[in-house]
Amino acid sequence: MIKKKFLLLAATLFSLLLLAACGGEEANGNTEQEDGKVQVVTTYSIVYDIVKNVGGDLVDIHSLAPIGSNPHEYDPLPEDVKKTTDADAVFYNGLNLEAGNAWFDKLMETAGKDGEDAPVFLMSDDVEAMYLTSEGNEGEEDPHAWLDVQNGIKYAENARDGLIKVDPENKEVYEENAEEYIAKLQALHDKAVEQFNQIPEEERVLVTSEGAFKYFSDAYGFQAEYIWEINQENQGTPEQITRIVDIINEKQITGLFLETSIDARSMEAVSEETGVPIMGDVFTDSLAEPGEEGDTYISMMESNINTIKEGLSK
Repeated sequence: MIKKKFLLLAATLFSLLLLAACGGEEANGNTEQEDGKVQVVTTYSIVYDIVKNVGGDLVDIHSLAPIGSNPHEYDPLPEDVKKTTDADAVFYNGLNLEAGNAWFDKLMETAGKDGEDAPVFLMSDDVEAMYLTSEGNEGEEDPHAWLDVQNGIKYAENARDGLIKVDPENKEVYEENAEEYIAKLQALHDKAVEQFNQIPEEERVLVTSEGAFKYFSDAYGFQAEYIWEINQENQGTPEQITRIVDIINEKQITGLFLETSIDARSMEAVSEETGVPIMGDVFTDSLAEPGEEGDTYISMMESNINTIKEGLSK
């Protein structure tokens, strides 16, 4: 059954590639006539927002994994294949984020993006990777680098350099946009350091469902604890619940945090078992819906900083 499903998906992607090859020239021509913008594809909402801030009005961006979805595992839609085939540039996180079922590699192959004449840019380039330690995941890269705002600055620099490569005529615009955006990110990082330094070091223990806050904790002086290390099939097991309950009781932790993109039931069970309240929601793999708090990278990180600071100060 699995083999049949895979063959059907492969056939569908191949057919879409043929259609794109036949109509791609016309599609690209129409796009240029309409607005002349650089056609960009990003893999999920956080990369989308960073590239958009650097590219401004010069770019037209299609984001693959929708807001609120899990970019670890994604099944590209026919529209995604066409947009990626026609794109002038693709930006992705890397660090194992898009590796689930090798969906990103398959999409790049189908869309004919080889990283040379069809540029594909790694947003986490020059980030010092952290690694997973749980059984079965040992040595794999932890993808959540953007939760350290200093790494967000590196993402912005890589977005700038990528856009300049595909659109050198507008180099000065991308440089100016990036400089302004990076200044905001630096101010946000400085605010986080100042805010968290007000919490006693022994109280800086951050308990979440998924272990997504390693980079964040390393940057801002926290100890990261979690129910499971990374989203996968086995999460919220009795053994994982027992482990984190013991840690919470031992360290006398006073507040728990729930990710906006995670099923709440496991953390609610931990809260009920320990009597420790969930102090607020934090963002990890996705922005909020447009118009809501956390609908940009800066807004989501501001929300995380404020929620954690307030939650651990009560």
